[in-house]
Amino acid sequence: MIGDMQATYGNSPSWRAIFDHGLIHDHDFEKAPYSLSAQQIKTACQDFKRTAEKEVRILCKQDTRESRPTVFQDRGLFILPVKNGQYTIVKGEGYVDIPPITSALLSYNSTFPFELETSRVGNSEMQHLDHAYALSLIRHFMEDTSLVLTIRGRKYTSGFKFMVGGFQIAAEGVQTEVDAGYEGKDKVVLIEAKNGNADNTIIRQLYYPFRQWQIQTRKPVYTLFFQRTANDEYHLWQFRFEDSNDYNSINLVKSGRYRIQHSLD
Repeated sequence: MIGDMQATYGNSPSWRAIFDHGLIHDHDFEKAPYSLSAQQIKTACQDFKRTAEKEVRILCKQDTRESRPTVFQDRGLFILPVKNGQYTIVKGEGYVDIPPITSALLSYNSTFPFELETSRVGNSEMQHLDHAYALSLIRHFMEDTSLVLTIRGRKYTSGFKFMVGGFQIAAEGVQTEVDAGYEGKDKVVLIEAKNGNADNTIIRQLYYPFRQWQIQTRKPVYTLFFQRTANDEYHLWQFRFEDSNDYNSINLVKSGRYRIQHSLD
């Protein structure tokens, strides 16, 4: 949360300059989103000194509601990439809550034949996700023993259109990143992983990979959010888009929290 607050206050002067430069303050977001290029951002922020105040990637990384700059929060806006070097600012709800899991803590008894010592070195979201997969917790949660790791890292989307905030948006060639994707006999499962206790996340991180892989496979695509907490619990949420063409049609399907127990001889 502290990092989010620092990002919010740190880039607000830059975004005020961007809004002033592009006359965005006068734009009517009730009628249409606002198209903004990376070059416009660079030009508006060219006199700033610190990298965080002028780097396009940093300024447009607004992964939680709290990490939006003040001018976005005050006007109910969020930003989406729609093409390489091109963004759109939209009025509406761009984020989904990650609700606390209040159900009982479940004990997941791993039958893996030995302790994975190396997965305990460090504290990254990727290693915790890999640990959960190696011990078949992901397969257990999805009730599918056929899932194998087949997707990881950054890829560029094909073209697709979708509705958000009452407007149709077209996206093409946007870089997306999947922390892990698994293919089974009759499904594809995509995971967005966070290390910590996020209580909301931008829907784009779930929606864009979902649409991308819908195009690439005829199998149903499932979307999960994953967190490993400081007290060594593994939390999983499954979300579903009720209408694949609607960014805001996201709903929670199920969730679970687990502590992994090793059943070693």
